[in-house]
Amino acid sequence: MVRLTSATRWVQVMAVLAAFGVLALQAAELARYDNYRLYRVTPHSEEQLRAVAAMEQASDSLIFLETARKVGDRFDIVVAPHKLADFTETLEAEYIPHQLIEENVQRSFDEERARLTNRRTKGAFDWNDYHTLEEIHAWLDKLASEHKEVELLDAGRSHQNRTLKGVKLSYGEGRPGVFLEGGIHAREWISPATVTYILNELVNSEDQKVRALAEKFDWYVFPNANPDGYAYTFQVNRLWRKTRKAYGPFCYGADPNRNWDFHWAEQGTSNNACSDTYAGPEAFSEVETRSLAAFVEKLRGKLGAYLAFHSYSQLLLFPYGHTGDHSPNHQDLNEIAEATVTSLAKRYGTQYKYGNVYDAIYPASGSSVDWSYGVQDVKIAYTYELRPDGNAWNGFVLPPNEIVPTGEETLDSLITLLEESSARGYYDAKN
Repeated sequence: MVRLTSATRWVQVMAVLAAFGVLALQAAELARYDNYRLYRVTPHSEEQLRAVAAMEQASDSLIFLETARKVGDRFDIVVAPHKLADFTETLEAEYIPHQLIEENVQRSFDEERARLTNRRTKGAFDWNDYHTLEEIHAWLDKLASEHKEVELLDAGRSHQNRTLKGVKLSYGEGRPGVFLEGGIHAREWISPATVTYILNELVNSEDQKVRALAEKFDWYVFPNANPDGYAYTFQVNRLWRKTRKAYGPFCYGADPNRNWDFHWAEQGTSNNACSDTYAGPEAFSEVETRSLAAFVEKLRGKLGAYLAFHSYSQLLLFPYGHTGDHSPNHQDLNEIAEATVTSLAKRYGTQYKYGNVYDAIYPASGSSVDWSYGVQDVKIAYTYELRPDGNAWNGFVLPPNEIVPTGEETLDSLITLLEESSARGYYDAKN
């Protein structure tokens, strides 16, 4: 999920997380953000909204992690120690409500780094913590070698020549296809973790409902749709979002979920190459999106559902993102989503909201889900925004003890989603 930010300030915050591996993809000066504070600011008037928004352009010592879209929405702002007095005085002078959320932003990054370093010496692949790209790819290889129903897939190469690796899980030809996309936004680690958890259950679970689901469909599963970016989050910048193609001397990457050729760059994107929401110089400018789209194109007529996994905010979203106009089967998508989030909440009480992208969160065009719906005619197309809910400031750093519960409840909901859509006849002609 996008966190709307100032592009140049994201470059600064990315450096905070630069110590996740001995090898770096690119030379980077490491930085720490000890005693940087995180404030939540909630403007109550248009004047206050403009005043806070102006701060984003005025100071390089403020890092905007969340940007309000309207009065009542929140800004989450990281403040450098030397700027603290000026920042709080300005807010108090304007009577702008604000709250200190975190006294030391660096703390959670250090904790995660230390934990992963210790875990990596053990070498096991499980869902008790997060895994590197290499570990995920090795697990996919092992899965395919041990199960005849699992076939390795290669959708192409990334900008830095990494494999767009996936698998097909099939218990017999002629079944409607379901596409699971994970990790298109690099920093959303819970996404590939959840996708691999679901895949493992589809292969190995003995639960009757899971077995029925696994064997009813052909599954095309790509846990890491942005391999360069994901590797970069482990090796250099924990909060990196985009691809890694250079755009000028200082800016890298395009947002791979704004780069698809369906109403490209119309809404919710930036033409600034340093921005987190840079849509690229043209649709499918990124080899990762171009290659994945070419792979999906080969499945035209076979896919019944396209499901993308993101974080965070606990949302279930469906087309469209480029317009508030409803899609032709909006009512079905809405009713299926309602049943799905109800099912998801049963195990742990996790509450999701749902709706079309434009109205439920914000305008955003050029996404993979909208493209699959609008270009490939895959009419069951959803985006999961996984745990935590939208109140977390550091939701990309989801504690590892939430990986399995997230996977369990998401699989519960996936059963309902596909049962509900199947009952409406969406897969009758797919084979």
